[in-house]
Amino acid sequence: MSAFMSVAARRTAAAALAAGALVGTFAASASADAGGRLHRDRVEISGAQYNSPGWDNGSNRSLNKEWIDVTNTSRHAVNLDGWTLSARDGRTYTFHHYRLAGRSTVRVHTGVGRDSGRDVYQDRRRYVWDNRSDTATLRDHRNWRVDTLSWGGDRNDRGHHGDGRGHGGGHR
Repeated sequence: MSAFMSVAARRTAAAALAAGALVGTFAASASADAGGRLHRDRVEISGAQYNSPGWDNGSNRSLNKEWIDVTNTSRHAVNLDGWTLSARDGRTYTFHHYRLAGRSTVRVHTGVGRDSGRDVYQDRRRYVWDNRSDTATLRDHRNWRVDTLSWGGDRNDRGHHGDGRGHGGGHR
C-alpha cells in the first residue's frame, strides 16, 4: 500500500505542480500583455485646407490658411519628434520636439509663424499643397507610413484617406 500511496501522491503532486505552472504562465503572459504591450497609437490626418480661402496672393496670411490637421485619437500622448508630413512632390515638414496630447489635434500651417501647442508652422514662402490633386502623407520617426489623405486626380482617387474615410475640398 505504501508504494501505491507513493505513486498516487506523486501523481497528485505532479498534477498540482503542472496546474500551478500553467496558471503562472497565464498570469505572466497577461502581465506582459498589460505592461509590455505597445500602444496602438491612432494618429491620423484628420483634415486639410489645401486651397487657402480667397485669392492665392502668396502672402504669409494666405500661406497660413493652407494647413493639414493631424489628430491623436487615443487617450495617450504621442511623441511626434522626427515624424514627417509630406506632399506628393516631396516637400516635407518634420516635427521637432513636439508631443501631441491624447485626443487632440495640431494644425500644420504652410507659412511662417510661432509654434504653439495647437499650431505649428512649416516656415515656407510658397504653397505646399496642390489644389487640383495632391497627397499628404504622415510618417513616423521610423519612416513608416501612418496615414495619407489624397484629393483631386481621377474620380477613384478623390478624397482617398489612408484608412478608407474620405475628405474633400476645393481646387486651386
